Amino acid sequence: MTTYPNPSGSIVGDVVQQLAALGARFDAAPLFPRESLAILMDAGLHRRFAPALAGGEAFADPIARNDALAQALRRVGRGDLSIGRLFEGHVNALLLFDWYATADQLGWLDHVLGAGAWFGVWATEQAPGVRLDQDGTTLAGAKTFASGAGGLDYALVTVAPSEGARRLAIVRANEVERTDLSGWRVRGMRASLSGRYDLSGLGIASDMWLGEPGDYDRDPRFTAGAWRFCAVQLGGVEALLSETISALSSPARADPLQRARLADFYTATRTAGFWVAGASRRAADDDEDAIAVARLARGVVERTALDGMEASARLLGTRSAFDGERVDKIIRDLSLYLRQAGPDHARDAAAHALLAHDIWPVEDRLW
Repeated sequence: MTTYPNPSGSIVGDVVQQLAALGARFDAAPLFPRESLAILMDAGLHRRFAPALAGGEAFADPIARNDALAQALRRVGRGDLSIGRLFEGHVNALLLFDWYATADQLGWLDHVLGAGAWFGVWATEQAPGVRLDQDGTTLAGAKTFASGAGGLDYALVTVAPSEGARRLAIVRANEVERTDLSGWRVRGMRASLSGRYDLSGLGIASDMWLGEPGDYDRDPRFTAGAWRFCAVQLGGVEALLSETISALSSPARADPLQRARLADFYTATRTAGFWVAGASRRAADDDEDAIAVARLARGVVERTALDGMEASARLLGTRSAFDGERVDKIIRDLSLYLRQAGPDHARDAAAHALLAHDIWPVEDRLW
């Protein structure tokens, strides 16, 4: 029986420091972060959240799994947000296998995970998107902002048929000739290598389709799953808070105005943690309000991060912007990672749910 480290224990605590040290190197010279992913594998995080039939841990229930996953995502995000982005994509793929894979596909997943394979999920594309050629077995088009392009072993990609809902295909993600990272020239999240991956001419065997048309976009799983990237971002905010406290000067520590600013940063971060935990539990239950809570949690984490970055800059002054300072890297990474699509639309949709009914019943377990 596989033994998995406790995500709140010393093994994963050490991972935070290791990822942070490697993150500085990959930020300076972006390359696919194999060493960082190897650290996650050594810590037992590579396979822990896979389906049980593919070697994953047999959790007592979905809530226990999401509680453990939330802690793991937060801690990886504390170490390096780029690695958190890749880890979240890997876990997303494993969950999709758990929900929609056939027995044969789970056997295949067990085999490739045993060989150390890493996965991603790529859904972003430019029009007309990735589609099937006329023969019905060959892809045409490319994915953009494909995190881990050229470095991950496999990706689940969305494919749009000539009519009907899109579907997931399992493809190789490490073919150099299909990878274009030239456009990934960014201030932050550099090691996520979210480039372009050309799928044109790639044949898809019948057993490489995962689930049925429409499964990927099926709610509440699709939209409520936003809690996972929120957990990674929250880990980055927690790291920023910790680094800010460590770097705080003696005069700032003696200044009541600065202490009040630090207290606000701390309480906002803790509050965001409650929201992420609540969203993860609602999603585990397929709760009818899981989508609204996830959308609200996303807004809370974004606001906390934006205010936290300003607080850190005010608390540390120019030191927060020096090249080589970890605070600077975290701020640059968060600034980019927070730019998930449609934040205002997400908040508006959550407000519609609030107007329709009370999403906080008496028996609610959020807190």
